[in-house]
Parts: sequence; C-alpha cells; structure tokens
Amino acid sequence: MLSGPRSRLEELLRVFRIAAEFVRGFRALHFVGPCVTVFGSARFDEKHPYYALGREMGSRLAWEGFTVMTGGGPGIMEAANRGAMDARAAGARALSIGCNIELPHEQKPNPYLDRFVDFRYFFIRKVMLIKYSYAFVILPGGFGTLDEMFEALTLIQTGKIKNFPVVVMGTPYWQEMFRFVAEKMVSAGTISPEDLRLFYITDSPDAAIEHIRKHAIDGFKLRASPQAPKRSWLFGERRV
Repeated sequence: MLSGPRSRLEELLRVFRIAAEFVRGFRALHFVGPCVTVFGSARFDEKHPYYALGREMGSRLAWEGFTVMTGGGPGIMEAANRGAMDARAAGARALSIGCNIELPHEQKPNPYLDRFVDFRYFFIRKVMLIKYSYAFVILPGGFGTLDEMFEALTLIQTGKIKNFPVVVMGTPYWQEMFRFVAEKMVSAGTISPEDLRLFYITDSPDAAIEHIRKHAIDGFKLRASPQAPKRSWLFGERRV
C-alpha cells in the first residue's frame, strides 16, 4: 500500500477494496454488543503468567456482560477469548470475537472464537477493535500492542472517541515505560499532567473490573438489553 504512486485505476480499485473491507467489518460486528477489547502479545503460551491473567480478565469481563474482543490470534488474545468461553460454559451470556490480520506468515485465528473477521489492512482492523468497545485492557505485548494502546489513548486525548477506560496490566513489564511517560514526557511538555489520568495501571483483576464498572458500565449507563436488535434481511444480517 505504501509503495508510492500507481495508476489512477489501481488507486481507485484500492479505494473500493478498502471500502469493501470496512463494510464487511461493520456488517460482521454490528450486533456483537458492548465490547471490551483486550490487547496483548501473540507470543505468550498458556504456561505464562500473563496468559493466565488474560484468561482471567476475559472471564471476568464476560461475567460483567461484555463481549470480549481481541485481535483473534494466539497468546494473550487467545487467553482472553478462552476466558470468555470459560465464563459462558459456566453460565455467563458471553460472546468471544476476533479481528484477525492477514500476515505473510499467516496468523491463524485461535480456537476460542464465536466469530472472527479477517482483515487485509491493519488500519481497518484497528478501527474495528476500537469502534465497538467501551473499555480497553492492555496486557504486555510488543510493537503491535504499543501501537494499539497509544492509538486508543490518542483518540481519547484528542476527543475523537469518548473517555473510555484504558486499563494497563502487568506492572513489572510496563513500569519503565510509564515512568518515562510520567516523568520525561510531562516535564518536556509533550503531554499534560492530566493526560496521566487517561489510563489506569493495576495488576489486580478485581481493581480492573471495578474501574471498568465505574467508568464504562455506570459511566455510559450500559444495561443488558432485553431484546437483541432486529436484523435486516436486506443486508443479509444474522445472529452471531
């Protein structure tokens, strides 16, 4: 996509591909309900403590009535989706959703998804991960997780989306970076001291859930809907 100018026809076709991918994502996710998106590394296996933390958060979020959304891959993403499935098996009304990205080495969707959507373009996938969520849970991860976290914070900071709670978990992993944010960036004036309130750092699932209850469920007056929104036959819509 960033290979430089091409013919007008090629550029027009690219616009159509991008629009079609947006429409496909909107149609697939329109009825998934209020979501919380969990971000984190694809590289932690199920023996890792952060995998266990992601799985517990997925389960706790599902019990709160949220649809658990992730990037659909392995690692932390799989853990959160798996936790949502655990909760449903125990009686919670929960959905587990993944927005997978097509990569050269083929990131496969994890097996704990009610629905997944494959995306060719990273930026469209990121729109979907943010658009349907009332909170974001950030667990340890790499460049992709950093990109997703700071994208959400930037959108909140600039008022492009509402002041949704951003919960950062895994304090030992993040502490040096957030010390830099709190000390260097504030002192340099590149962010305001008030911007430090845009995120909440904790290692406690109880504290994380309480923060999300206060700022998402109560803050946006979310309530369980007694009846699912009607599907339109015109658009070929169906239940998840």
